[in-house]
Amino acid sequence: MNSSFDPRHVRRAFSRAAGSYDAASPLQLEVGRRLLESLDYLDDRQPQVVLDVGAGTGHASAAMKKRWPKAQVIALDQAVPMLLEAKKQAGWWRPFQRLAGDAHALPLADGSVDVIFSNLCLQWVEDLPAVFAGFRRALKPGGLLLCSTFGPDTLIELREAFAQADGAVPHVSRFPPIAQFGDALMMAGFRDPVLDRDPFTLTYPDLPALMRELRAMGATNALSARRHTLTGKQRFAAAAAAYEPMRRPDGKLPSTWEVIYAHAWAPDPGAPIRERGHDIAAVPVAQIPIRRRPREPQ
Repeated sequence: MNSSFDPRHVRRAFSRAAGSYDAASPLQLEVGRRLLESLDYLDDRQPQVVLDVGAGTGHASAAMKKRWPKAQVIALDQAVPMLLEAKKQAGWWRPFQRLAGDAHALPLADGSVDVIFSNLCLQWVEDLPAVFAGFRRALKPGGLLLCSTFGPDTLIELREAFAQADGAVPHVSRFPPIAQFGDALMMAGFRDPVLDRDPFTLTYPDLPALMRELRAMGATNALSARRHTLTGKQRFAAAAAAYEPMRRPDGKLPSTWEVIYAHAWAPDPGAPIRERGHDIAAVPVAQIPIRRRPREPQ
């Protein structure tokens, strides 16, 4: 399940965006807020160690430290400038740890974490089953994984516009569908996964405004096969012209963002992932509960 992303480009893009990320990312903050609501699945349990993977500027880490003041909350991100921004959220009265690290290789001991939380980070990983296997390794038996990611309909209008202008080279990153995300959880041995999906529609006055916001939040094209030279004025103008027919009656250009949420539980100690050549945890994705929320925030 290799997504062909360039991990160095992802790290550089988010490092550059650290200072502008919060102002440009109201959607990411809203998705994080909704994901935090899912912590109610823990009922009254008090976790000892909580890991926020891809913590960015630390808003979710701060919220979890406030929820569980006695827990060790660790904000992990591969972009050091993001962790420097996160320090602003870690007040002296409720500090949380900040750790530079990669979702592909968590720098934590086996079975040491009660909760892994990851908001809009996993769409940039190259091998979801391998990352989920690492999450399972770090979680204690019965530990909770809560995560969100972008789905394949994200920025579909922008992808179609650039495809018309420059079909030979992809200009917009592609993200895995909900079935692939669920399959990766099952392949890693997680139990009782539940998937949710939210479609969001954001609007912009024109294509340059959308592109500026994407750069400010670090969400640039990270595909290894991307064009490594600047998009020419003619190509950009052609993409803007292809986007125009999608303009809404209010005069704004729409931008779709598909968000997938998942929660799942780490299995009992020693539970095998495979037995007799079959994934014993695997079930048809049609049997994984998927809740599609009716609201479509603007």
